[in-house]
Order: sequence, then structure tokens, then C-alpha cells
Amino acid sequence: MSWFESVILGLVQGLTEFLPISSSAHLRLVAAFSGWHDPGAAFTAITQIGTETAVLIYFRADIGRIISAWCRSLVDRKTRQDQDARMGWMLVIGSIPIGVLGVTFKDQIEGPFRDLRLTATMLIAMGVVLGIADRVAARAEAGGRHRTVVEGKTLHDLTVRDGLIYGLCQAMALIPGVSRSGATTSGGLFMGYTRAAAARYCFLLAIPAVLASGLYELKDATEGGHATWGPTLLATLIAFAVGYAVIAWFMKFIETRSFMPFVHYRIALGLVIIALVTFGVISPHAAESAG
Repeated sequence: MSWFESVILGLVQGLTEFLPISSSAHLRLVAAFSGWHDPGAAFTAITQIGTETAVLIYFRADIGRIISAWCRSLVDRKTRQDQDARMGWMLVIGSIPIGVLGVTFKDQIEGPFRDLRLTATMLIAMGVVLGIADRVAARAEAGGRHRTVVEGKTLHDLTVRDGLIYGLCQAMALIPGVSRSGATTSGGLFMGYTRAAAARYCFLLAIPAVLASGLYELKDATEGGHATWGPTLLATLIAFAVGYAVIAWFMKFIETRSFMPFVHYRIALGLVIIALVTFGVISPHAAESAG
């Protein structure tokens, strides 16, 4: 990987990680359209450490309280009813599905799942799901306004059941094109959570999974000697800086706006990819064998 490639891929990772448009799909597509090697699941996982560091800093106050309360709950049963302690346990529970499925389907994630036809299909399918979820949330908010109180669950309403559903939705993002934030937020909206609550939990839930995945891939890359460390670290730093700015913008955006612009973008991009593959403009395995 060249330094120029690392700059572009770092920018793409930072811009797309927290938006419901799939960062892994965009990294794959940029490589395919540019004639570069597919950066691969390992590169994605390592650069995500940068974007998750942005989450840690942006939500540092929340995370500090959650970790402190959760640690106390390990030795003091009374503190387990504390909201922050409960949130800690919900994050543990919600992280189980992606951990189990990630290890189970590791070979598929790094191989067949990166086919551009599957990526395009997932972009379209999850775009439709996100659009439906957004309409469900909009109707709920409209109904609440007519009664002077806006209905919708907050993170105080999290249960073990909801935590597991959130976790299963997050696990779907193991397939490029799905989008971690898109799938998790959609699940939250269908369960009746507000847009802000669903997005906030999505960001918090990603921390254990992404950091664990990144450190696991970091270990493999170090032992195998396959990583191009200079460019990879540069891409990670760029992803961190850009990702922080995107979080701040996105959290404000969803308070007053719908997800429909992202829905239209996902469907349009998916259709373009299918057309390009169908007419032989690009191969479904483009970039995997690029020199």
C-alpha cells in the first residue's frame, strides 16, 4: 500500500464509519474503482481503532461513568441497578453476537463476503430497511407531538432482550454493505427507540467489538509480518481525526433530520455497482488481483 492510498482510504474510513452507508463497502469500492488491492478485512479492522478512539474521546464522560459503575457492580450487587452499571452490562450482552459470529465466519468475512455483488445487494437491502425504520420513527414522533409528548424509548429503557437484538443487528455488519450504524440504528428504531438514543447506543456498542477486532487483527498482522505499517498507521490517524468531526456532525444531524438522504444514496450506489458488474465494466472481484 502506498502513502497516497493510505491517505485516501483513511479519509474514506473516517467519513463513512459512523454514517449508515457502510465503511467496509466504501473501502472495498474505492480500491476496486482505483485499481488498487482490496485493503482487506484486516486493514479495515485496524483503521477502525482510529475511529473508535474518536468515539472514546467524544463520549469520554459517558464511558468513564459506565466503566466505573460497571466495575463497582462486579463486587457490589446493589450498584447493579444503577443506570450506568446497567448500561455496562447491556454493552457486554450486546457484544456477544458479533463476537461469536465474527470468529465463526472469519474465513467467509475475509473471502466470499467481499464479492461486489453481495456488497451491492446489501447496500440496497439495508437501505430499504433503514428507510422503513426511519418512517416508523417519524410516525411515532408525529403521533407523540399530537399528544404534546414525543414518545420513544431512551437508553434508560434498555432491557436484556433489546440489548441482544441490538447485538444481532450489529453482527449483520460483518457483511460489507450492511453498515454497523445502519443496521444497529434500524433495529433500535423498530424497537421504538428515538433516533438519538438508537444512534448513541450504536456508537457505544461498537466500542468493545471494534477494539477487540482491531487488536486481534493487529496481533495477526504483527505475527505474520504482512502489514504495511507506515501507511496503515497514517490511515488510522486520519480516520481518527475525520471520524471525530463526523460524530459531532451526525449527532446534531439526527436530532432534526431523517435518514432518507442516506437511504437514497445507498440504493443508488448499489444499483450503479450492479450495473457496472452486469455489463462487465468491473469484476465482482475487482482489486483482489490488482497489481
